[in-house]
Amino acid sequence: MHLVVIIPTYNEAENLPKLVSALFTLPLDLNLLVVDDNSPDGTGQIADGLAASYPGRVRVMHRAGKLGLSTAYLQAFASLMEDSVDAIGQMDADFSHDPTALLEMVKRLETCDVVLGSRYITGGSTDVRWPIWRKALSAWGNFYARSILQMPLRDVTGGFRLWRRQTLQAMPLERIKATGYIFLVEMAYLACCLQFKIGEVPIYFADRRWGKSKMSFRIQAEAALWVWQVLWNFRDLRRQGRAGRVQ
Repeated sequence: MHLVVIIPTYNEAENLPKLVSALFTLPLDLNLLVVDDNSPDGTGQIADGLAASYPGRVRVMHRAGKLGLSTAYLQAFASLMEDSVDAIGQMDADFSHDPTALLEMVKRLETCDVVLGSRYITGGSTDVRWPIWRKALSAWGNFYARSILQMPLRDVTGGFRLWRRQTLQAMPLERIKATGYIFLVEMAYLACCLQFKIGEVPIYFADRRWGKSKMSFRIQAEAALWVWQVLWNFRDLRRQGRAGRVQ
């Protein structure tokens, strides 16, 4: 299975070279597409250097500025739709997502349309160093979103995912309107509404090793409000009585 993993970056100069090296040690038919939002720390230039070091395996998409997670992924999806790839992945650049988890996720994708790396199924967990309040906030945010949207999934806010290319091609991505991290919830909800077969693989979500987290209370508050907008935006699909199939 030929897989392209999309890695959005903004100020990930410390993480990106280490992550690319770790990914290319995996026994997978794997290419990378780095989408850099004109990082002030030179991440884009580092990505260009990696593309030169791994010709044909690393591509770089440079954007004018910090334009948001959703547009980074949507532009990357569009650029890959006509390529000869079997699967497209989403992954953070900061080692929150363990590269080795891709092995089980790729295996699971053989029988699913989309696979989610899940912190909230048996075997999954969040960073052991997180304080109780942070674990509770993360779990509550996920419970809040999946309860309102009535999704039969355990982790709808995580960003570690694999999609079959045909699955993304069949989704009306032009209807995606979220601009922040709630984009991840919106994509999961749309997949559920369209009755795609969704698998969840347990992962350990680690806190970033280097650099500063981009998550904030404001971002989480905005996401909580936008969940209701997602429900409204796809009310036509929900009326048809569709629900995702979890495997």
